[in-house]
Amino acid sequence: MHSISHYVRFGYLHWRLRRLNRYLQGTAECREVQRTRLMEKIRLNQDSEFGREHGFDSIRSVADFRSRVPVANYETYRPYIEKVKSGNTRALFGPDTKVLMFSMTSGTTSEAKYVPITNHFFDEYRRSWNYWGLATYRDHHDLLSKHTLTLASDWDQFRTSGGIPCGSISGLAAETRPRITNSLFILPKSLLKVKGTENKQYASLRVAIESPRVGMIMTANPLTLVHLARTADEQKERLIRDVHDGTLSDHIEVSSEVRQMLRQHGGGPNRKRAKTLEEVVNRTGHLYPKDFWPGLSVISVWMGGSVAAYLPSVREYYGDAPMRDHGLSASEGHMTSPMQDESCSGLLDYDSHFFEFIPRDEHGTDNPTVLEAHELEEGQEYFLLMSTLSGLYRYDIHDVVRCDGFLGQCPRLTFLNKGAHYSSMTGEKLSELQVTQAIGQAFQDCALNIDHYSLVPVPGDPAFYRLLVEEQLGDAKSREVAAAADRRLSEVNCEYEERLQGHRMGGVVVVSVPQGTWAEHRRMQTSGEGNDTYAYKHPFLAAKAELAQQFRKLSDEAIS
Repeated sequence: MHSISHYVRFGYLHWRLRRLNRYLQGTAECREVQRTRLMEKIRLNQDSEFGREHGFDSIRSVADFRSRVPVANYETYRPYIEKVKSGNTRALFGPDTKVLMFSMTSGTTSEAKYVPITNHFFDEYRRSWNYWGLATYRDHHDLLSKHTLTLASDWDQFRTSGGIPCGSISGLAAETRPRITNSLFILPKSLLKVKGTENKQYASLRVAIESPRVGMIMTANPLTLVHLARTADEQKERLIRDVHDGTLSDHIEVSSEVRQMLRQHGGGPNRKRAKTLEEVVNRTGHLYPKDFWPGLSVISVWMGGSVAAYLPSVREYYGDAPMRDHGLSASEGHMTSPMQDESCSGLLDYDSHFFEFIPRDEHGTDNPTVLEAHELEEGQEYFLLMSTLSGLYRYDIHDVVRCDGFLGQCPRLTFLNKGAHYSSMTGEKLSELQVTQAIGQAFQDCALNIDHYSLVPVPGDPAFYRLLVEEQLGDAKSREVAAAADRRLSEVNCEYEERLQGHRMGGVVVVSVPQGTWAEHRRMQTSGEGNDTYAYKHPFLAAKAELAQQFRKLSDEAIS
């Protein structure tokens, strides 16, 4: 028998599905909708400082827009964003815009990126995610009578000088969910305030494991799910005791206020559930989600790019529940929505941001071809540009996507990887510029003068980076350099630091390769016909897949 609230949610879902159907039908008008959204953004912010400097008031077409606004990266907008951080919102926005927060993410330099989340942008962000969510619930009606476990972070971790909150947009989305859907989500909002990965994971498990009716788990990185499952198994005795006694273990560092809120959220001792969990351990020898949440309907997580390496481990711990890719999303916006299980290919969110695309081979050239969404070709790869209500226009997010076909005029896209000078195995988004800054300083810290090296991504569980050098440093010096490299990389990349501290990544490992390795690599790269030997660029970050594979093999041979 279903509860009354279930039938209310069922009716609400069917009412909202009409909106999803209109959205899918609207793909036939993708070109016009995209151009309309662009002009809306231009008009909304034409009285901003940036808008006046770039002649927004005279823009009437895509061609006008491209002639006045160049393709840009974050550094183009940093001076304007610094003004917004201090309270001068008119640097980027018109008078009707309110900045709700800044979403934090790693930049290409040593300074983090602050992405303005405005009221208008957040409306589009939520709408885009709603389309994804509606399609998921359309395909999994049983979720209406189950709980959803969403792992998110606090949106108000600190404030700018102008008093604007900074943190994770996922937390703001969690705190502002429609009231009618709140009962679907098992974690209390107070958990957003728990600091530290291990503290948050245990506290989240403590609350969620009490229910056997978890139907969907949502988080971005599959490695987070792997760690959650391992935490459950490693802490099984504590978890079962906490469930039995209605407590939260003292080894978890949370404020007294949060601990009290969690105590109020719980229903006291649950000896029946504790006994069920003990039976799972006695039967299997472990405490894994596939056994204590046997009714899992879907696992929502990134499936594409390099993180796909972690999916076998997710399936090992969570069982055979289908996976639903989030699509391409970042602090800068939600870009694609997969409309079916087990697919990384997502429908471009044509109804929010304005998108442009540069063919992969032309990216970085002086006068590249720039295409609108409806102009893409199936099977081709592109760098994606965004113009958003966060005040970022023709913004090169440095993501490479493949066009898998169309629905109407709207492309379906699969995320492939960050550009050639980025590495992001677990979401750390490490740039080559950051690497040269950090590793160079690490060598100075260790009183070493090393000009050539290469940092090589090594996917695994956990993923880590190898620092390849020709110098024979010895074990003690290698450990010193590795520690300095981790410290300096953490200073220039906040997301690297977070993943390192949260044990989602292992630390740098220094490997000595044979003398002459770099000279031979240069010779091979410049020996082809037409190659310019003076144009050779040493790969300080071996981010390209084929180069990373080659260097991993080289370092494996050096280790053996």
